[in-house]
Amino acid sequence: MTTWTKIDEQITAYRKALSDSTIKLRHQVKQGFFKFKPFSQKQKMVLTWWCPSSPVKDSEGIIADGSIRSGKTVCMSLSYVMWAMQAFDGQNFAICGKTIGSLRRNVMFWLKLMLRSRGYAVQDRRSENLMIVRRGERLNYFYQFGGKDERSQDLIQGITLAGVLFDEVALMPESFVNQATARCSVTGSKFWFNCNPEGPQHWFYTNWITKCKKRRLLYLHFTMDDNLSLDEEIKARYQSNFVGVFYNRFVMGLWCLATGLVYPMFDRDKNTVPEFLGTGRYWISIDYGIQNPFSAGLWCLRDGVATRVAEYYHDGRKTKQQRTDEEHYAEVEKLAGERYIERVVVDPSASSFIETVYRHGRFPVDKAKNDVIPGIAAVSSLLAAGKIQICECCEDCIREFEAYSWDPDKPEDTVIKEFDHAMDDVRYFTSTILRNELRWVDWNGKQ
Repeated sequence: MTTWTKIDEQITAYRKALSDSTIKLRHQVKQGFFKFKPFSQKQKMVLTWWCPSSPVKDSEGIIADGSIRSGKTVCMSLSYVMWAMQAFDGQNFAICGKTIGSLRRNVMFWLKLMLRSRGYAVQDRRSENLMIVRRGERLNYFYQFGGKDERSQDLIQGITLAGVLFDEVALMPESFVNQATARCSVTGSKFWFNCNPEGPQHWFYTNWITKCKKRRLLYLHFTMDDNLSLDEEIKARYQSNFVGVFYNRFVMGLWCLATGLVYPMFDRDKNTVPEFLGTGRYWISIDYGIQNPFSAGLWCLRDGVATRVAEYYHDGRKTKQQRTDEEHYAEVEKLAGERYIERVVVDPSASSFIETVYRHGRFPVDKAKNDVIPGIAAVSSLLAAGKIQICECCEDCIREFEAYSWDPDKPEDTVIKEFDHAMDDVRYFTSTILRNELRWVDWNGKQ
């Protein structure tokens, strides 16, 4: 068996040998299906590592990690099916994402176009989460699974697989991944992993990436430069779209810790204003609390900038006075004044208060999107871009921005549950309203 040291030397030589003249991927495209862009060297390695001429063809699988928009998903998904169709006939395979919806949107839509462009016959059975692929006399079955929580492992039990592809594996629970890899009992089966980085104590980093040679897995690290379809202006936009830990992970592709302040980019000179004059479109965002603080922010969006015009913040423990839902609602009415409020966005767990808002009938009300880490990333980007401003009268919100911190004692990204109530309502507004209202180019100030 070739040692990994020798394989490393072969890979170096293999990279140099890869070129358009030496590797013919034969991606002639039928008009109207999918227009392929030139592949980078790392994308070509993903597409060919399993081929008979590859020095790493006997690897048990492949890991591709790195920055966003680096071209991992396109080449991984295409190569996965090409390998399956060459190596097997009449077998079951799995393609896994965090949810079925995200998997269909980010992977399956483009994969089906690419396969048909290359001459594969594809039948999509959405009700069964199944894609059937035929090439010549060979036919294989590709089942789609969502791995969003610990219960997801139950979905994949019982099936025998010849291979599994995990898209964004770092977003899945370890139990689901372990269950899926355990189902690969067909001789010659392989694992395919694709993800953006998280923290260095993440289970996938510690159990798979750091042990890739022991597990006999090919490991490739991608950056935006490995996606030849991105021009320099687009790269610059993405690079300015993230700051802090999210820049290090999503742009640099590093597995790094989230430490210190959650919003170190918050700057009173840049992100606060003495007062707000004029008018615009208004919303209210609410983090509900009974004993914990109740925080509500009045937001105005004008000329691509969202300003927190005023706030209502009540700390029942501090004042030793708890308020009812009706009393909180009366304060929200005062916060709105005579303004037309497009929607009130509320903590999704606050069912009694949501019912109170419905019952009064003045404001349309939505349950807020509550994905914490993506929400924090969005707030960070918009703060850095100067697209979120806080009026100086919002003293509690400003105080929390300057104190809200990551928990250093947790292995995963976790915020300390302190100084987080206004921060939650800011995140609710950003994730539920602002991300939809602003065009992506507005996030870094480019029109």
